[in-house]
Amino acid sequence: MLSFDDYSKKYQTIQMSRTDGILEMRLHTNGGPLQWSLLPHGELTRAFHDVGQDYDNEVIILTGTGEAFSGPALGPNGHNHVRHPVTAMEWDKIYFEGKHLLLNLLNIEVPIIAAINGPTLRHAEIPLLSDIVIASDTATFQDSAHFWGGLVPGDGVHVVFPHLMGSNRGRYFLLTGQTINAQEAKEVGLINEILPLENLLPRAWELAHYLKMRSPLLRRYSRVLTTQDLKKKILDLHGYGLALEGLAATHNSNGKV
Repeated sequence: MLSFDDYSKKYQTIQMSRTDGILEMRLHTNGGPLQWSLLPHGELTRAFHDVGQDYDNEVIILTGTGEAFSGPALGPNGHNHVRHPVTAMEWDKIYFEGKHLLLNLLNIEVPIIAAINGPTLRHAEIPLLSDIVIASDTATFQDSAHFWGGLVPGDGVHVVFPHLMGSNRGRYFLLTGQTINAQEAKEVGLINEILPLENLLPRAWELAHYLKMRSPLLRRYSRVLTTQDLKKKILDLHGYGLALEGLAATHNSNGKV
């Protein structure tokens, strides 16, 4: 078992604090909104594992910094995610981290509350895998970095969005680069509550204290039970998706990925 002091200060893109067993994980880049790169990709993979190994974590709050949760947006009018064909060895590190990222998150055996504080344009599947998902009224959701950013949507988004939104909605979302606002996200089942930004984190803490009123085993085993089906899907399909994503990233007809 790990202790809070073992891991809480070792990540550049995750600020952690804990009060009464409630762990707040705030994602950031240099104190501002998270800018997605290989750094948080690796850090979140390892941090979720560490958090899951600390038995003193009883409820998790996952949130962002400032007025956005994650970015920047990519797509046909911006820069592609990968600027040149990658080699097998270059992709292998991404594959290694990627196949553990979502499983490490789902292997955390206590309830997770996501407080999505604004636009979530890169890897929105991460907060959306939480047990309770609340968002600010300024939140928007997009998968900008995969199909429209030049990559096969194979690193888990191909599992999570069809699972949460339904098959047809999920595939449309991934293949069109669709951006949906908070109200649309609630209507299709991605989020549970919409609040003004200033009320978002207080509401997350209110929900965390509500969950803390229940017994530890009730909380822990409810989390394990209600994530089991999704974990099975991730185990079956995630590695295959990453392999196809990597294969396509090694070449395209324009010589650029």
